[in-house]
Amino acid sequence: MVNKIIVTGSSGLIGQAMFQFIKEKKLTQNYHLIPLSSKDCNLENWEETIVWFQNHSDDCDIVIHLAASVGGLYKNVNENTGMFEKNIKINMNVLKAVHQSGITRMISCLSTCIFPDEIRQYPITEEMLHHGPPHFSNQGYAYAKRMLEVQTRMFNEQYNTNYICIIPTNVYGMFDNFSLENGHVIPSLIHQCYLAKKENRTFLVKGSGKPLRQFIFNMDIAEIIFHFIENNYKENTNIILSTDPKDEISIHDVALEIAKCFDFDSNQICFDSNYIDGQFQKTVSNERLKKILLNSNFKFTCFTKGIEKTIQWFIQNVETCRK
Repeated sequence: MVNKIIVTGSSGLIGQAMFQFIKEKKLTQNYHLIPLSSKDCNLENWEETIVWFQNHSDDCDIVIHLAASVGGLYKNVNENTGMFEKNIKINMNVLKAVHQSGITRMISCLSTCIFPDEIRQYPITEEMLHHGPPHFSNQGYAYAKRMLEVQTRMFNEQYNTNYICIIPTNVYGMFDNFSLENGHVIPSLIHQCYLAKKENRTFLVKGSGKPLRQFIFNMDIAEIIFHFIENNYKENTNIILSTDPKDEISIHDVALEIAKCFDFDSNQICFDSNYIDGQFQKTVSNERLKKILLNSNFKFTCFTKGIEKTIQWFIQNVETCRK
């Protein structure tokens, strides 16, 4: 039996990883992924959204909702209002269209950056999602994503659907947006170090380098999503997708790891504290995820290996990748 799956945000970091995963694992005969990117439909427009879903939802088993307006720290700071409005529209339209198309299973992607800024005790668990406001730097994106979680629960309660939300920590990997201004921290640093090496200049890192983060490789996210699908996961609970809290790493050490991969002199790295750092820490628990994966063969990609793969991909695709 072939599973027919609609993937919104199919051209993004996790979306492309899903297509790459079934290709590498030779699962194309088991899964038929239907891509939905911004080139196919403007998900901010209700009329376009419902027409697209009605034309593509026949015999669809599940929707993987990854589409979002995203960016790094500085894009969020500068465009909080726009980030809120765009993501609210996307999520409301997709949820409504999925429901009206008769699709009863959906996995929607949130982010750990939406958790409260002030936490009394780490690590953060799924139950803490609404226990306070998010960090000011990304409140537009964060509140829009929180509303996706709220609306998902409402659909489940009212219509007995099987919609769940996954909450990945900081995702990185191949197919990312390597923009120097609007990319997330790892792809932006990779691009910055690449240019510093090429132009024989200082590798500039915005901020002090002190904030701590957990990172997860995008191919690991794809594998976990397929695990949920294959095992027909039906618990209507949010699930944090993250490595262990002990794997938390500072932005300073991330920059050093990237420099090492480029064979770049670490003495030529400059941390510019004139730039804001963003949230210092947001350590999350992955206990719920580990219980779900307990009897599987899943193993997280180690950070060093993931960075190496990401940099190799970037170098091979530097002329055509998003940047």
